[in-house]
Amino acid sequence: MFLISILVLIILVLVAVAFVTLLERKVLGYIQLRKGPNKVGLMGLLQPFSDGIKLFFKEQTFPYLSNFIIYYSSPILMLVLSFLLWVLFPFMVNVYSFNLGVLFFFCCTGLGVYGVLMCGWSSNSNYALLGSLRAVAQTISYEVSMALILVCMLLFIFSFNFIDFMYYQQYSWFLFFSFPLFFAWFSSCLAETNRSPFDFAEGESELVSGFNIEYSSGGFAFIFLSEYMNIIFMSLLCCIIFLGCDVYSLFFYLSMVFLVFMFIWVRGTLPRFRYDKLMYLTWSVFLPMSLNYLLFFSGFLVFMFLIF
Repeated sequence: MFLISILVLIILVLVAVAFVTLLERKVLGYIQLRKGPNKVGLMGLLQPFSDGIKLFFKEQTFPYLSNFIIYYSSPILMLVLSFLLWVLFPFMVNVYSFNLGVLFFFCCTGLGVYGVLMCGWSSNSNYALLGSLRAVAQTISYEVSMALILVCMLLFIFSFNFIDFMYYQQYSWFLFFSFPLFFAWFSSCLAETNRSPFDFAEGESELVSGFNIEYSSGGFAFIFLSEYMNIIFMSLLCCIIFLGCDVYSLFFYLSMVFLVFMFIWVRGTLPRFRYDKLMYLTWSVFLPMSLNYLLFFSGFLVFMFLIF
């Protein structure tokens, strides 16, 4: 049953990725006062499948001077890491209890940097290498504040298991007493997934698509799938940590869709940051804020233990 559950989850996540791409194109279309995809199928519903078929049937090209084995294996590594993250989905039945889920999450997101770096380096292109270096610097920087924000929340549950977030938020969501942390976490999620306004790895005006510039056909599709699976997973994580984690409730999944919509909304609304501002934001704003919250929450909990 465990294998069937994971298999069904993976298939549904891939379908979700397809429809998130459609949602993104529709929302960006309406933001720009146009329709978006509306020809293939009813209201453009079959557009993602047509795009997927087109991508996988295109000719697979590769740069003559590229490091061939690493060039081909990097997108597969990125996709596998994105799939591995979904093992953390807080199933209540048919699975073993993942007691060290948070540590597993940090391991997978830390390894995700290597996929991007190898994609850019193995292409043997200056633009791809520049894009991958930007993405790696950005991801490593934001991982620090992201980890501290998560540690702040872990102080309340004293566990590395994501399911415990559900038990401890039955009466009050963590969002209500850590509102600024939620926005810092959401901004860090945007930066982790290389999304606008932090999409420096893909700055069209400078790098033209960044680290994946030399990829086509299946390799590009794998990188694309990996990025969108990470977006959906980060939205899931926001719901788990801050919005109650009630996996039996329809509201949990609706709030998850709303967070995915916020990823798209931000892309359609905000201009790209300047690179030094991006680094300033995490090292001089998010990091001190999360450290102060960590001290405050830990001091508060010690005070409560001493009283009671």
